[in-house]
Amino acid sequence: MLGDLEKVPNGSVVVLHVCSHNPTGVDPSHEQWGEILELVKRKNIIPFFDSAYQGFASGDLEKDAFSVRLFAQNDVPLLCAQSYSKNMGLYGERIGALNVLCDNASLVPAVLSQLNIVIRPNYSNPPRHGAAIASKILTDPVLFDEWKVELKRMSDRIVAMRHGLRKLLEDKGTPGDWSFITNQIGMFTYTGLSATQVDEMTKNYHIYMPGTGRISIAGLTEPRLEQMADAIRSVL
Repeated sequence: MLGDLEKVPNGSVVVLHVCSHNPTGVDPSHEQWGEILELVKRKNIIPFFDSAYQGFASGDLEKDAFSVRLFAQNDVPLLCAQSYSKNMGLYGERIGALNVLCDNASLVPAVLSQLNIVIRPNYSNPPRHGAAIASKILTDPVLFDEWKVELKRMSDRIVAMRHGLRKLLEDKGTPGDWSFITNQIGMFTYTGLSATQVDEMTKNYHIYMPGTGRISIAGLTEPRLEQMADAIRSVL
């Protein structure tokens, strides 16, 4: 990753996932984020953070915000697209916000003007319903605390599905090393299945996934884990 970033022109805009990387499920460590930060500063790269899964990596909103806060604390100008579609269960509302951190306050009017130019011909006014729900949760201490508990419960369930699938695959003697399932985090993981094997899963077991073999761990349930493990084992 650092090698690829070294190749981009100075001053480029680079998209970085805040946490729970989609589609790999692999996040940089705190130390690796520090290395990315130094490279970004040296090459004057503008990071555009995609925060679509805050709370899904560790179950903790604060921990999952480490990367973007690290850059902000080091005075790096950045953009951050914050989505509440997944972590508030408002997927149909497509609710979120764009945050822009500028070098200094004098730039704010110019940035806001440019954003308004983009917004006006695209959607003019965003839907209000989802925004009202998100605002209520974020500004009501009782609802906010309830939301954090529910996020932790959801994150724990995803972790449990990872451990359950790995255990069944190993118990059934499925060829390969399946430790990556529990080493990765968040909603998604790559199974390592080929496009041909994915087709077999679809035709023989009615299990659907992209040809890349990526699956949504959040889509698994405990009663379906064995069916998933049997299907994977049969196509290998």
